[in-house]
Amino acid sequence: MAPGQGPAAPVPPGPARAFIGSFTSAGGRGLLTAAVDPRTGALTALGATAAVADPSYLALAPDGRVLYAVSERDQGAVAAFDVADALPRQLGEPVPAGGGSPTHLALADGHVVTANYGSGSVTVLPLRADGALDAPSCVLHHHGSGPDPERQEGPHAHQVLPDPSGRWVLSVDLGTDSVRVCALAADTGTLSVRAEVALRAGSGPRHLAFHPAGTHAYVVNELAPTMTVCRWDAAEGTLTRLSEVPLLPEPVEGASYASEVVVAPDGRFLWVANRGHDSISVFALPADAARPELRTTVPCGGHWPRDLVLDPTGRRLYAANERSGDVTWFDVDQESGIPRLAGSLDAPAASCVVLG
Repeated sequence: MAPGQGPAAPVPPGPARAFIGSFTSAGGRGLLTAAVDPRTGALTALGATAAVADPSYLALAPDGRVLYAVSERDQGAVAAFDVADALPRQLGEPVPAGGGSPTHLALADGHVVTANYGSGSVTVLPLRADGALDAPSCVLHHHGSGPDPERQEGPHAHQVLPDPSGRWVLSVDLGTDSVRVCALAADTGTLSVRAEVALRAGSGPRHLAFHPAGTHAYVVNELAPTMTVCRWDAAEGTLTRLSEVPLLPEPVEGASYASEVVVAPDGRFLWVANRGHDSISVFALPADAARPELRTTVPCGGHWPRDLVLDPTGRRLYAANERSGDVTWFDVDQESGIPRLAGSLDAPAASCVVLG
């Protein structure tokens, strides 16, 4: 130890478990639970349940005791699981989502909100005291289309996310090339649109993530390998498009479809998963958060990375590789932000990872 230096600050412990969603229709095991090694971040499978078909996206309650899963079917549904014990226990029957093919869900002010890709709508489901779900209190339908006749013939809500202030719920729509800013009335469980923000026609926005300062949002586009940088004003509920930056270095062979974006807890780095290119893009974020700089891309360790999640310490990154059927994990260099592959777990048709 150098003179005058105290002992190094202890690294906070990471999450104890991981929950992995998958497509049962493609051979997945449904909802897979894994233990997380606190020293290495390695995953060890504990068990799985296929009680719900195609639980493609998951969300964990803030207290970590209840897990919610969409059932991405034509007649979409949402299921709740008690995860206080080692393995999940279903809380009642799945509740119809009021929309088709839900691809995403989030918790907001005592409710679960889903993005229904197939029907181009957003559904609000109230929560009971025990964490179980009530029937939908609101289904908000999107309207519009985009220039791609195959993917944008109508609205396709792909993500719902509360903003860091908790005052707004944003929905990202691939079909209409837009993001809607909504207010959720907690007493009635209804959504009202504050504004619809147009992004570049044909870009096909899929998911967004907020900077931890709450001043910017980063929208990854599925139909173009780009990311749209936006300014966010929580006081007014306004999203302002600033720029669009490439996700990959040039030249790139073949098609690439971005899936997920995550931002470091300290706001210094940002990562994007790219399907087809099968990579993770690494961006450095400047102090003002407005001009992401593409540093490099690294292989995702599998094929078709559908989801990407960072552990709360910012030291490990996990990718759900749908078509190779595994979840890979990476140690993140704290100086450069570059992930280094550290291991993998077999998880057929993996689509989502939640840590808790």
